[in-house]
Amino acid sequence: MDDTEQLLTAVAKTAHTAPRWVKHALPATLPAEDVARAEAALGFTLPPLLTALHTRIANGGFGPAYGLLPLTGDPAPDGEHPAVAQYLAHRRSANQDGEWPWPEGVLPICSLGCGMYSCVDCLTDRTTVLLFEPNAGEPQHAWYVEQPDLASWLRTWLDGAGWYAEDADDEAMDLKPWPDYNDRI
Repeated sequence: MDDTEQLLTAVAKTAHTAPRWVKHALPATLPAEDVARAEAALGFTLPPLLTALHTRIANGGFGPAYGLLPLTGDPAPDGEHPAVAQYLAHRRSANQDGEWPWPEGVLPICSLGCGMYSCVDCLTDRTTVLLFEPNAGEPQHAWYVEQPDLASWLRTWLDGAGWYAEDADDEAMDLKPWPDYNDRI
């Protein structure tokens, strides 16, 4: 079993056994056709690991804080819209309403509360996970590198070591600004 398969096995076990913030069953997995439709709507391909989370474990509902957003379909139990719908709405509102520019190819994947999201950069092979923290006041100061890649982000969650963890120390929030923001808007 390779590293990715081991990681998916660990995520699946935790997703199906760990307590979640809401007492709802995990949603069903997504069929491959739904992922293909999502990619067509987005205009870019999803990272294979992100696709595997939604097609092999559940269409959201597990992970840090409020959990992974559904990729498509119904909103999450907390009312958060699916990732594809959020991405398209952010991109559209920035273009039409002059609101904060949302970077191209950066898909929100997990609600962290208070308007914050973990997002994955789908336009690079690294799959950098970014923190969107809009409480910073200015768009260019709202984006931080949370983890170098999606696999590391998942391992951090599995280990209970993320900055968002209940027992995290204040130093854990010492995230570096995302240097590619201006190039992606």
